[in-house]
Amino acid sequence: MAAFEPKNPGYRAAAIAMFDGQPAMRTLGIVIVRLAPGEVELAMLHSAAFTQQNGFVHAGIITAGLDNACGVAAFTLMPREADILTVEFKTTLLAPARGTRFVFKAEVVKPGRTLTFCEARAFAEHEGNTTPIATMTATLMAMLPRAAASPAPVAIRA
Repeated sequence: MAAFEPKNPGYRAAAIAMFDGQPAMRTLGIVIVRLAPGEVELAMLHSAAFTQQNGFVHAGIITAGLDNACGVAAFTLMPREADILTVEFKTTLLAPARGTRFVFKAEVVKPGRTLTFCEARAFAEHEGNTTPIATMTATLMAMLPRAAASPAPVAIRA
């Protein structure tokens, strides 16, 4: 992967604050393990509350972890005033999500002024083995503040 230069020198604190501001990540117990410009690694422990009928962690939970990893990776390269929003993703499930711990690694493939393209992988750790369980490609949008529009001129009649 190419080394990226963050536009925000305070990218670490900004990315951590953005991540910490998400109640969904706290609910899932997902935490940041590693953070660098254009890269992130997140992890969560297994919880029976997140399983589907066969006892595997539900694909929606795995997808949420992958989506968030892509978002954090992309956010590390955005300007200070930006916020972020996912506009598209595709997830491929490779194996059942069976494990005691799950890891979500994402990296930016191509950053842009407005759109950033990322790839991510999810892994299940179980009995000393690490198994790839899912991949994601995602496009994320930098939400930049817009200048306030000038009021429309008012016609005055005499």
